Amino acid sequence: MQCAPASAVLATKLSKASRAQRWEVDEELDWPASIDDDAWCTSPELVSIAGTDLWASLDEPTRVRVARFEAGNFFSLTLQGERPLVAGMSDLLYSTRISPEATEYIHHFIDEENKHMAMFGRFCRTYIGKVYPEKKVNLPRRYASGERIVAMFCKIMVVEEVGDYYNVLMQADTRLPRIVREIHRVHHRDESRHIGFGRSLMRELWATYASGWSVAERAGFQAWLANYMKSSWGDFYNPSVYRDAGLDRGPDGVDPYALRREAIESPQAVELRARASRRLIGFFLREGLLEEAPSM
Repeated sequence: MQCAPASAVLATKLSKASRAQRWEVDEELDWPASIDDDAWCTSPELVSIAGTDLWASLDEPTRVRVARFEAGNFFSLTLQGERPLVAGMSDLLYSTRISPEATEYIHHFIDEENKHMAMFGRFCRTYIGKVYPEKKVNLPRRYASGERIVAMFCKIMVVEEVGDYYNVLMQADTRLPRIVREIHRVHHRDESRHIGFGRSLMRELWATYASGWSVAERAGFQAWLANYMKSSWGDFYNPSVYRDAGLDRGPDGVDPYALRREAIESPQAVELRARASRRLIGFFLREGLLEEAPSM
C-alpha cells in the first residue's frame, strides 16, 4: 500500500479545520462607521519611515495620520498580492500534479483568500478612501519544467509569511482600534493553515521538479527568488502614502521618493526586514531554494 504524500495528509487536517472555522466578512467583524482621527492604525514601530530623521521630527497627530495610510498600504499590498495567487490556485484545481486531498483544501484556501480580499478592500475603501494599486510588472520569462508552479508557491509564501509577521504583532497591539486588530487576527488564523500547507507542498514540488533542472536553470531560479523577495519588500515603502499623509506639503515638505530611499536604508528598517524574513529565508535555505541568504 502506497502512503499518501505529506501534503495530502496535512491537507485533510486543514480542510477539517477550515470547515470548523468557516466565517463571513459581515458576521465575523464588527465594522464601525468610522475610526477616530487620533487612533493608531499601524503599530508605530512598524511604520515604514520609523527610524528616519523625519519620523523623529513629526508630532504625534502627524505620525498617527501616516500610520493610517500605512495600514491602507499594507492591506492593499496583501490584497493585490493575493489576487493573482487565487487565479493561480484555481488553475491547480483537479490537476494531476496535486492530490485529491490537496485539491479539496485548495477550495477552502481560495474561499478564505476571497474573504481576505473582501475584508481588506472594505477597510481600505471605508477608512482610507481607496485601494492602493499594484506596482509590480510581470516580465515574460522562460520556465524550466515545473518552474512555473514552484515560482507561484514561492510568491504565495512570500506574501503570506512576511504579512503574517505583521499580523501576529498587530493583532495583539491594544493601541490599535478593535477592527484593525480583528482583521489581523482573522487573517493570521487562516494564514497559519495556508503557510503550513504551502511549506509542505513546496517540499514535494521542489523535490519533484528541481532535481531535473540544469545547474544554470537552478541558479536562474534562485536569482529570481532573491530578487522577488527584495522587490516585495520595496512595496512597503510607498511614496503615495507619504503624499496622502501630507508629508510633501508646506514649507517643511519632503520629496516622497527621497523619503522612500531614506526609509529603506535606515538601520531600523533593515533590521525589521531581516527579522520578518528570517523564518522564510531559513526554510528556503534548508530546502535548497536558495544557496545563500539574500540581503533584504
